[in-house]
Amino acid sequence: MKALKNDPPTCTENLLAMRDTLDILGGKWKLLILHYLITRESQTNTFKKIQREVLGISAKVLTKELKDLEENKLVEREELDTKPKMVEYRITDYGKSSKQLIQQLVYWGKNHRYKMLQS
Repeated sequence: MKALKNDPPTCTENLLAMRDTLDILGGKWKLLILHYLITRESQTNTFKKIQREVLGISAKVLTKELKDLEENKLVEREELDTKPKMVEYRITDYGKSSKQLIQQLVYWGKNHRYKMLQS
């Protein structure tokens, strides 16, 4: 990304960081999946359980999103030695670093919803 003449020195760096963040966490489902795993950290979170409880997500999309999150070291997967085969997902320590960001998004979303209802 090329800086414009009037840009402050950190503008390009900040825009690149924002783009990286949106590339990793953007879309309809990734933050919801991370929030789900963070809030259920002490539970066993199998693929089927996540699909059932994250309303509206298809198996195909959940598979893709979990794979992306795993590639970015936010989520880890473990194949359980069961029949039928089950896979458990958990938030990584690095994935937990998104907790404050997610909490801020929830807070902002609640305030925005309230503001829109007042209009």
